[in-house]
Amino acid sequence: MVRLPLTPAEVERGQRLGARLRRARGDRPMLDVALAAGVSPETLRKIETGRIATPAFPTIAAIADVLGLSLDELWSEVNQPAREPLAS
Repeated sequence: MVRLPLTPAEVERGQRLGARLRRARGDRPMLDVALAAGVSPETLRKIETGRIATPAFPTIAAIADVLGLSLDELWSEVNQPAREPLAS
């Protein structure tokens, strides 16, 4: 199966997701959060930096649970509509 390239909106959403998870993690060590969520620290690092822009739902659900984040709130925060360019 060939994976289609991500759209700019998907890349931007992945960056917002990563930033939100990073803020929620705060000063907690990445290793502790990753192990508690059952993911590798490398996977968590890639999600937080936006390198994995479309992580699997179970991965995000596990990380959100460890961080005490509501999936509904996380989704509404991350899934903001892309800003439309200003008309000229």
